[in-house]
Amino acid sequence: MREDVESLDIKDVTANWVNAEVLARQINDRIKALADLSDTPLFFGRLDYLHSPGADRAEGAEGERFYIGRRHVHDHDGDPMVIDWRAPVSQPFYRASKKDPMDVGLRRRFGYTRGDITAYEDEHLSDPAEAAATSKLLQQEIERPRVGPMRDIVATIQPEQDEIVRSGLGGTVCVQGGPGTGKTAVGLHRVAYLLYAHRERLARTGTLVIGPNRSFLHYIEQVLPALGELSVQQATVDDLVAKSVEVRGTDDAPAAVLKGDARMAEVLRRAVYSHVTMPAEPVMVVRGSRRWRVPAYEIEEIVRELLDRGIRYGAAREALPQRIAHAVLVQMERSGEAPDDRVQDAVARNPAVKAAVKAIWPPVDPAKLVLRLLTDADFLAVHADGILDEGEQKTILWAKPVRSVKSAKWSSADAVLIDEATDLVERTHSLGHVVLDEAQDLSPMQYRAVGRRCSTGSATVLGDLAQGTTPWATRSWDEALAHLGKPDGVVEELTAGFRVPTDVITYASRLLPHIAPGLTPVASVRENPGFFDLRQISGTAEVVAACEELLRHEGSTGLIAADARVPALADALTAAGIPCLAPGEETTAETRLTLVPASLAKGLEYDYVVLDEPQAVVDGEPDERTGLRRLYVALTRAVSGLIVTHTAPLPAQLAG
Repeated sequence: MREDVESLDIKDVTANWVNAEVLARQINDRIKALADLSDTPLFFGRLDYLHSPGADRAEGAEGERFYIGRRHVHDHDGDPMVIDWRAPVSQPFYRASKKDPMDVGLRRRFGYTRGDITAYEDEHLSDPAEAAATSKLLQQEIERPRVGPMRDIVATIQPEQDEIVRSGLGGTVCVQGGPGTGKTAVGLHRVAYLLYAHRERLARTGTLVIGPNRSFLHYIEQVLPALGELSVQQATVDDLVAKSVEVRGTDDAPAAVLKGDARMAEVLRRAVYSHVTMPAEPVMVVRGSRRWRVPAYEIEEIVRELLDRGIRYGAAREALPQRIAHAVLVQMERSGEAPDDRVQDAVARNPAVKAAVKAIWPPVDPAKLVLRLLTDADFLAVHADGILDEGEQKTILWAKPVRSVKSAKWSSADAVLIDEATDLVERTHSLGHVVLDEAQDLSPMQYRAVGRRCSTGSATVLGDLAQGTTPWATRSWDEALAHLGKPDGVVEELTAGFRVPTDVITYASRLLPHIAPGLTPVASVRENPGFFDLRQISGTAEVVAACEELLRHEGSTGLIAADARVPALADALTAAGIPCLAPGEETTAETRLTLVPASLAKGLEYDYVVLDEPQAVVDGEPDERTGLRRLYVALTRAVSGLIVTHTAPLPAQLAG
């Protein structure tokens, strides 16, 4: 298929160089999408239907066989050889069961080693004599070692996951899932499915995946290209909002919490529209020998109507001169003239009209507005009156005056405020679909910023309330969806754990009553209980020894530690001659150890993990609940084994 595309000759089919460039780019994208993945098979399953799908199921009607794979594959004649996993005919591969065989006589799973078929396994779903059994190949695929970035899960999607993946484009879905339940993979595969089912629409409107940090985005960036989807953008929330200013500063926790509070949206709205002043004088428009006078009360009526309509500040400002010009045209028509649209545009550009608009509805620079709110106590007091009390206003005010927008040390929370103010002035472009991962860590104002990017589209929200590690972490998904502007979103919960071993998740779940009471603990479905060990040690040499022990196993190893302890551990590893990577860097055969600050561990996974000093992880956060949540994240990154090393006593909440 790739060779067919590469052999296309477009010299005689393009009318001009522009068409040639566009077509050449499309061909290059198609070639990239058809790239070979040496260790990834073209198909992983087979379905033998009792009857042809969609045909009359009359007695004696012949069935049909389909091979299911990551991509659609056809032969030289265009006949399908492998069916895309997203196609409707592939759905029974994930959903059919002994109770509901969905007209499938046989489901076959293929096992692969480095791209070569090494095993297969059959289920005769419509045969009452065959008992239901757990798939060994499925279990092996789930427990396969993790080396390199995140990979697709198309061969192992479970029925409850498939239901979320194939949900429609029109609705917003929120997936609450504990560690290892596959929520990130489900979200990415949902994007792939939506691009398959609604390709033309999403090609026009665009799709976006939002992750918590660059390391996480690097970790997941190969999943969609492996499924042939190359057009999905990836970004962090900071990437989205830090367009007009450079983020160089940080806030302390109380200020960040307040700046992220949804009440700030009303403070900003008041501040933006406070620039509008009612006219005190009429507008006199001179055209030729005639003068046309629009009285102040009539202009005031126009201004109040624009305010009542609630349209964007900038859009209303652009409409005002046209409304004033229309009032002049009405007078012209009454006097017997017959002005057209060109006359109205000319009147709208009249110096007197432009001067009036500038005085009544002046332009607003969002960054300057936010700067004034954060540095001018009187200006903030006027617009925060009845919203923020005096103490809260002092919390967000900057201690030192700032001369200009460029010299200010803006924080991430400040950039979100500027983004909100920008949207009040000019509508933010909306995409067709947005995936928001690790959503539990967003503030209400950050949710609003993401919601603006899909105001006319839909969203897939992924997260775990127990892993909320910011002081402003969301308290409930209903609240989060309301701030996102999607109050009708459906909340789904994944509770089957495919990644974290039983012994590890059972130990980590001791923290749940303290960090997220009411959440259902994850139940590991893995047959392998995994390797788990608690070790009281005397120094970093034993941490290094634990890493060396785990590196003897196949797969990746992560050393997770409180941020403050990372430099000392890096020095100890170097002294021992053990090379290590930073989060997001790809493992190699020679370097399979990654040193991970606890603050960056979220969303990552390793075959084996050494967790250094749990109490230091807790103490590294501004409050105990956030610290325990950070510890919960760190404890649940292992796929096959976990060693916990500590010199200080373990947190009391882990006592069993």
